[in-house]
Amino acid sequence: MEILHEDNHIIIVNKTNNDIVQGDKTGDETLADQVKLYLKEKYSKPGDVFLGVVHRIDRPTSGIVIFAKTSKSLTRLNEMFQKGEIQKIYWAIVAKKPVVEQATLVHYLVRNEKQNKSYAHPKPTPGAKEAKLTYRLAGATDRYFLLEIQLHTGRHHQIRAQLSKMGMPIKGDLKYGFPRSNENGGIHLHARKVTFVHPVSNERIVVIAPTPPDVLWDCFGDL
Repeated sequence: MEILHEDNHIIIVNKTNNDIVQGDKTGDETLADQVKLYLKEKYSKPGDVFLGVVHRIDRPTSGIVIFAKTSKSLTRLNEMFQKGEIQKIYWAIVAKKPVVEQATLVHYLVRNEKQNKSYAHPKPTPGAKEAKLTYRLAGATDRYFLLEIQLHTGRHHQIRAQLSKMGMPIKGDLKYGFPRSNENGGIHLHARKVTFVHPVSNERIVVIAPTPPDVLWDCFGDL
């Protein structure tokens, strides 16, 4: 487990493609469990350790996950996420070059619970939620393209569904149309950077997560 930032109220970690943030039907150990154990051992805490899950990222996605160490910070961080006060930047690798190198995408997502999948529609649809992101082409190899993405909303599988709708499924993402899976079961989507004002100290926090050890990620270096 790689810790990117820790203070008295917040701990931010770099999730791998294999970690799950919260429990699901698999019963696998969660990232939250790992963080709790770390805090319990580091600070010799007796009994249960408080840890608030502020947000989640998909299991096959890597990168930044923010946890709250106190109830005060959990409440405020939840409010900040709802108000869009936490800026989130993602990196995604796709095999198709975007027609426009920088653009804002707006779709309307309908979530299918049984399939655990979201479908993007170009116009408002009954039961749909608006999804908005801005992307720019940040790098390229002979075969692949790196997109830097800023989320303006936080919908279920938003980036995956929106890029797929544009004909640019993320490398390894079979669920959203990429033809082949990655060997590690993950996808090339990485929560790269967060910027926000600390909910207690009011300091400006900027955290950048290194990409996973991977030949393709390494091609793009530290752009």
